[in-house]
Amino acid sequence: MAHGPKSDEKIVYVGDSRIRKGKGIQPPPDYSAFPGKSEAFIPNFLLKEWMAGVVVLVGFLVLTIAEPAPLGYPADPMNGSFIPMPDWYFLFIYQLLKYHYTSENYVVLGTIGIPGIAFGALLLAPFLDTGKERRFYRRPIASSLMFVSLVASVYLTWVSWHHYQEELEKSGIVPEHIEREEKNRESIEQGKGRFIPGREKLVALVNPDDPAFNVMKEAQCVACHGAELEGANGPSLRGIGDKLSKEELVDIITNGKNEGMPAFGKAKAGESGLSDEQIDQIATWLSEQKAAAAE
Repeated sequence: MAHGPKSDEKIVYVGDSRIRKGKGIQPPPDYSAFPGKSEAFIPNFLLKEWMAGVVVLVGFLVLTIAEPAPLGYPADPMNGSFIPMPDWYFLFIYQLLKYHYTSENYVVLGTIGIPGIAFGALLLAPFLDTGKERRFYRRPIASSLMFVSLVASVYLTWVSWHHYQEELEKSGIVPEHIEREEKNRESIEQGKGRFIPGREKLVALVNPDDPAFNVMKEAQCVACHGAELEGANGPSLRGIGDKLSKEELVDIITNGKNEGMPAFGKAKAGESGLSDEQIDQIATWLSEQKAAAAE
Protein backbone atom coordinates (compact mmCIF):
# COMPACT_ATOMS: atom_id res chain seq x y z
CA MET A 1 0.00 0.00 0.00
CA ALA A 2 1.37 3.40 -0.98
CA HIS A 3 1.78 6.26 1.51
CA GLY A 4 1.41 10.00 1.05
CA PRO A 5 -0.46 11.98 -1.61
CA LYS A 6 1.14 10.04 -4.48
CA SER A 7 -0.68 6.78 -4.96
CA ASP A 8 1.91 5.55 -7.46
CA GLU A 9 4.79 5.66 -4.94
CA LYS A 10 7.12 2.72 -5.57
CA ILE A 11 7.50 0.12 -2.82
CA VAL A 12 10.26 -2.49 -2.90
CA TYR A 13 9.68 -5.86 -1.20
CA VAL A 14 12.71 -7.58 0.38
CA GLY A 15 11.81 -11.01 1.69
CA ASP A 16 8.93 -10.68 4.10
CA SER A 17 9.73 -7.07 4.97
CA ARG A 18 8.60 -3.97 3.13
CA ILE A 19 11.30 -1.34 2.87
CA ARG A 20 11.02 1.89 0.98
CA LYS A 21 13.60 2.28 -1.73
CA GLY A 22 15.78 5.27 -1.03
CA LYS A 23 19.22 6.48 -0.15
CA GLY A 24 20.95 6.06 3.16
CA ILE A 25 22.12 3.13 5.27
CA GLN A 26 19.64 0.30 5.33
CA PRO A 27 19.75 -1.96 8.41
CA PRO A 28 20.55 -5.57 7.50
CA PRO A 29 17.80 -8.12 8.14
CA ASP A 30 18.04 -10.16 11.31
CA TYR A 31 18.53 -13.94 11.08
CA SER A 32 15.04 -14.34 12.53
CA ALA A 33 13.70 -12.92 9.23
CA PHE A 34 14.83 -16.08 7.48
CA PRO A 35 12.88 -19.06 8.87
CA GLY A 36 14.88 -22.26 8.99
CA LYS A 37 18.23 -20.49 8.73
CA SER A 38 20.86 -20.09 11.46
CA GLU A 39 23.83 -17.85 12.03
CA ALA A 40 26.98 -18.72 10.11
CA PHE A 41 29.51 -20.53 12.28
CA ILE A 42 32.47 -18.90 10.52
CA PRO A 43 33.02 -16.01 11.06
CA ASN A 44 29.94 -14.75 12.96
CA PHE A 45 29.51 -17.32 15.72
CA LEU A 46 33.24 -18.01 16.02
CA LEU A 47 33.96 -14.30 16.52
CA LYS A 48 31.38 -14.04 19.31
CA GLU A 49 32.85 -17.09 21.05
CA TRP A 50 36.34 -15.66 20.68
CA MET A 51 35.28 -12.37 22.27
CA ALA A 52 33.61 -14.23 25.15
CA GLY A 53 36.81 -16.24 25.62
CA VAL A 54 38.89 -13.04 25.74
CA VAL A 55 36.65 -11.61 28.48
CA VAL A 56 36.97 -14.81 30.54
CA LEU A 57 40.75 -14.89 30.03
CA VAL A 58 41.13 -11.28 31.17
CA GLY A 59 39.01 -12.10 34.22
CA PHE A 60 41.32 -15.00 35.13
CA LEU A 61 44.40 -12.82 34.64
CA VAL A 62 42.97 -10.16 36.96
CA LEU A 63 42.26 -12.80 39.61
CA THR A 64 45.76 -14.31 39.39
CA ILE A 65 47.37 -10.87 39.67
CA ALA A 66 45.13 -9.70 42.51
CA GLU A 67 45.39 -12.96 44.49
CA PRO A 68 48.64 -14.79 43.61
CA ALA A 69 48.99 -18.44 44.45
CA PRO A 70 50.61 -18.99 47.88
CA LEU A 71 54.00 -20.63 48.05
CA GLY A 72 54.04 -24.09 49.55
CA TYR A 73 56.62 -25.73 51.75
CA PRO A 74 59.94 -26.80 50.25
CA ALA A 75 59.77 -30.26 48.69
CA ASP A 76 60.69 -33.02 51.10
CA PRO A 77 61.38 -36.35 49.33
CA MET A 78 61.65 -38.07 52.72
CA ASN A 79 58.08 -37.19 53.70
CA GLY A 80 56.23 -40.46 53.12
CA SER A 81 52.95 -39.16 54.61
CA PHE A 82 52.44 -36.44 52.00
CA ILE A 83 49.30 -36.98 49.91
CA PRO A 84 49.61 -35.36 46.45
CA MET A 85 46.52 -33.57 45.25
CA PRO A 86 45.97 -31.71 41.94
CA ASP A 87 43.92 -28.55 41.47
CA TRP A 88 40.15 -28.92 41.63
CA TYR A 89 39.64 -28.77 37.85
CA PHE A 90 41.83 -31.88 37.40
CA LEU A 91 40.24 -33.93 40.17
CA PHE A 92 37.99 -35.91 37.82
CA ILE A 93 40.96 -37.07 35.72
CA TYR A 94 42.96 -37.72 38.90
CA GLN A 95 40.17 -39.99 40.16
CA LEU A 96 39.86 -41.66 36.76
CA LEU A 97 43.53 -42.71 36.93
CA LYS A 98 42.88 -44.56 40.20
CA TYR A 99 40.77 -47.23 38.52
CA HIS A 100 42.46 -50.41 37.34
CA TYR A 101 41.31 -50.04 33.71
CA THR A 102 43.04 -46.64 33.37
CA SER A 103 46.23 -47.30 35.35
CA GLU A 104 49.20 -49.68 35.43
CA ASN A 105 49.11 -51.52 32.08
CA TYR A 106 46.33 -49.24 30.81
CA VAL A 107 47.82 -45.92 31.90
CA VAL A 108 48.13 -44.74 28.28
CA LEU A 109 44.39 -45.24 27.87
CA GLY A 110 43.69 -43.17 31.00
CA THR A 111 46.15 -40.35 30.31
CA ILE A 112 45.89 -40.01 26.52
CA GLY A 113 43.11 -42.20 25.16
CA ILE A 114 40.01 -41.21 27.12
CA PRO A 115 40.89 -37.49 27.56
CA GLY A 116 41.90 -37.33 23.90
CA ILE A 117 38.57 -38.77 22.76
CA ALA A 118 36.61 -36.45 25.07
CA PHE A 119 38.37 -33.22 24.13
CA GLY A 120 38.63 -34.27 20.49
CA ALA A 121 34.86 -34.83 20.33
CA LEU A 122 34.30 -31.43 21.95
CA LEU A 123 36.58 -29.81 19.38
CA LEU A 124 34.86 -31.51 16.43
CA ALA A 125 31.31 -31.07 17.76
CA PRO A 126 30.49 -28.00 15.59
CA PHE A 127 31.53 -29.90 12.48
CA LEU A 128 29.88 -33.23 13.35
CA ASP A 129 26.56 -31.89 14.63
CA THR A 130 25.41 -29.70 11.74
CA GLY A 131 21.68 -29.99 12.32
CA LYS A 132 19.52 -26.86 12.25
CA GLU A 133 17.64 -27.74 15.43
CA ARG A 134 18.81 -25.78 18.46
CA ARG A 135 16.44 -27.10 21.16
CA PHE A 136 18.31 -29.61 23.28
CA TYR A 137 15.40 -32.02 23.62
CA ARG A 138 15.26 -32.27 19.84
CA ARG A 139 18.92 -33.32 19.71
CA PRO A 140 18.97 -36.48 21.83
CA ILE A 141 22.41 -37.77 20.85
CA ALA A 142 24.38 -34.55 21.43
CA SER A 143 22.39 -33.67 24.56
CA SER A 144 22.83 -37.16 26.02
CA LEU A 145 26.59 -37.15 25.46
CA MET A 146 26.94 -33.71 27.04
CA PHE A 147 24.75 -34.68 30.00
CA VAL A 148 26.69 -37.92 30.61
CA SER A 149 30.03 -36.04 30.40
CA LEU A 150 28.85 -33.41 32.87
CA VAL A 151 27.52 -35.96 35.35
CA ALA A 152 30.70 -38.05 35.07
CA SER A 153 32.96 -35.02 35.71
CA VAL A 154 30.95 -33.90 38.74
CA TYR A 155 30.75 -37.42 40.17
CA LEU A 156 34.46 -38.17 39.72
CA THR A 157 35.36 -34.81 41.28
CA TRP A 158 33.17 -35.49 44.31
CA VAL A 159 34.51 -39.03 44.75
CA SER A 160 38.11 -37.81 44.49
CA TRP A 161 37.64 -35.10 47.13
CA HIS A 162 35.70 -37.43 49.43
CA HIS A 163 38.47 -40.05 49.19
CA TYR A 164 41.10 -37.39 49.90
CA GLN A 165 39.29 -36.31 53.06
CA GLU A 166 39.06 -39.93 54.23
CA GLU A 167 42.81 -40.40 53.74
CA LEU A 168 43.57 -37.24 55.74
CA GLU A 169 41.30 -38.31 58.58
CA LYS A 170 42.68 -41.84 58.62
CA SER A 171 46.33 -40.74 58.70
CA GLY A 172 45.75 -37.70 60.95
CA ILE A 173 47.45 -35.31 58.52
CA VAL A 174 46.67 -31.58 58.49
CA PRO A 175 46.64 -30.27 54.89
CA GLU A 176 49.53 -28.00 54.06
CA HIS A 177 47.42 -24.96 53.14
CA ILE A 178 45.50 -25.14 56.44
CA GLU A 179 48.70 -25.57 58.46
CA ARG A 180 50.26 -22.62 56.63
CA GLU A 181 47.24 -20.40 57.36
CA GLU A 182 47.30 -21.30 61.06
CA LYS A 183 51.04 -20.66 61.39
CA ASN A 184 50.71 -17.43 59.44
CA ARG A 185 47.98 -16.20 61.80
CA GLU A 186 49.99 -17.18 64.89
CA SER A 187 53.13 -15.50 63.53
CA ILE A 188 51.27 -12.24 62.88
CA GLU A 189 49.66 -12.31 66.34
CA GLN A 190 53.13 -12.73 67.88
CA GLY A 191 54.42 -9.73 65.94
CA LYS A 192 56.80 -11.78 63.78
CA GLY A 193 55.20 -10.86 60.47
CA ARG A 194 54.08 -13.25 57.75
CA PHE A 195 55.03 -16.89 58.19
CA ILE A 196 57.64 -18.00 55.66
CA PRO A 197 57.73 -21.76 54.97
CA GLY A 198 61.15 -23.25 55.53
CA ARG A 199 62.37 -20.27 57.57
CA GLU A 200 60.62 -20.83 60.85
CA LYS A 201 63.77 -20.02 62.88
CA LEU A 202 64.16 -16.48 61.57
CA VAL A 203 64.51 -13.76 64.17
CA ALA A 204 61.49 -11.45 64.29
CA LEU A 205 61.81 -7.89 63.00
CA VAL A 206 62.22 -5.20 65.65
CA ASN A 207 59.93 -2.21 65.11
CA PRO A 208 58.86 -3.17 61.54
CA ASP A 209 56.87 0.11 61.22
CA ASP A 210 60.01 2.24 61.41
CA PRO A 211 60.32 4.73 58.48
CA ALA A 212 63.78 3.33 57.75
CA PHE A 213 62.13 0.18 56.43
CA ASN A 214 60.22 2.25 53.87
CA VAL A 215 63.46 3.93 52.81
CA MET A 216 64.98 0.50 52.21
CA LYS A 217 61.98 -0.50 50.11
CA GLU A 218 62.30 2.64 47.99
CA ALA A 219 66.00 1.89 47.51
CA GLN A 220 65.09 -1.61 46.29
CA CYS A 221 67.03 -3.30 49.09
CA VAL A 222 64.20 -5.83 49.36
CA ALA A 223 65.04 -7.15 45.89
CA CYS A 224 68.02 -8.99 47.36
CA HIS A 225 67.24 -9.15 51.07
CA GLY A 226 63.57 -10.16 50.71
CA ALA A 227 60.29 -8.30 51.14
CA GLU A 228 60.53 -8.83 54.90
CA LEU A 229 64.34 -8.96 55.09
CA GLU A 230 64.16 -12.74 55.39
CA GLY A 231 66.75 -13.18 52.65
CA ALA A 232 66.02 -13.86 48.99
CA ASN A 233 68.89 -13.33 46.55
CA GLY A 234 71.00 -11.99 49.37
CA PRO A 235 71.57 -12.65 53.07
CA SER A 236 68.86 -12.23 55.69
CA LEU A 237 68.99 -9.03 57.75
CA ARG A 238 66.97 -10.48 60.61
CA GLY A 239 69.16 -10.22 63.73
CA ILE A 240 71.90 -8.36 61.83
CA GLY A 241 72.46 -6.16 64.89
CA ASP A 242 73.99 -9.15 66.70
CA LYS A 243 76.64 -9.45 63.99
CA LEU A 244 77.49 -5.88 62.91
CA SER A 245 77.68 -2.55 64.70
CA LYS A 246 76.07 0.64 63.46
CA GLU A 247 79.42 1.96 62.18
CA GLU A 248 80.03 -1.22 60.20
CA LEU A 249 76.53 -1.05 58.73
CA VAL A 250 77.07 2.59 57.68
CA ASP A 251 80.32 1.63 55.94
CA ILE A 252 78.73 -1.31 54.08
CA ILE A 253 75.70 0.71 52.95
CA THR A 254 77.86 3.64 51.85
CA ASN A 255 80.72 1.82 50.11
CA GLY A 256 79.19 -1.56 49.32
CA LYS A 257 80.67 -4.97 49.96
CA ASN A 258 82.02 -7.46 47.43
CA GLU A 259 80.16 -7.71 44.10
CA GLY A 260 76.71 -8.50 45.51
CA MET A 261 76.28 -5.38 47.68
CA PRO A 262 76.35 -2.09 45.71
CA ALA A 263 77.38 1.27 47.17
CA PHE A 264 74.47 3.57 48.01
CA GLY A 265 76.46 6.59 49.23
CA LYS A 266 76.44 8.52 45.93
CA ALA A 267 73.77 11.14 46.54
CA LYS A 268 76.34 13.93 47.15
CA ALA A 269 77.86 13.43 43.72
CA GLY A 270 74.49 13.91 42.04
CA GLU A 271 74.11 10.23 41.29
CA SER A 272 71.29 7.97 42.37
CA GLY A 273 71.80 6.75 45.90
CA LEU A 274 71.03 7.55 49.51
CA SER A 275 71.88 10.65 51.49
CA ASP A 276 73.96 10.51 54.65
CA GLU A 277 70.81 11.06 56.72
CA GLN A 278 69.04 8.15 55.06
CA ILE A 279 72.05 5.85 55.45
CA ASP A 280 72.33 6.77 59.15
CA GLN A 281 68.58 6.15 59.58
CA ILE A 282 68.81 2.69 57.99
CA ALA A 283 71.97 1.73 59.89
CA THR A 284 70.43 2.80 63.19
CA TRP A 285 67.35 0.70 62.58
CA LEU A 286 69.33 -2.35 61.38
CA SER A 287 71.61 -2.16 64.44
CA GLU A 288 68.47 -2.62 66.56
CA GLN A 289 67.63 -5.92 64.84
CA LYS A 290 68.78 -8.25 67.59
CA ALA A 291 67.39 -11.56 68.80
CA ALA A 292 67.12 -10.37 72.40
CA ALA A 293 65.25 -7.23 71.35
CA ALA A 294 62.83 -9.27 69.23
CA GLU A 295 61.87 -11.38 72.24
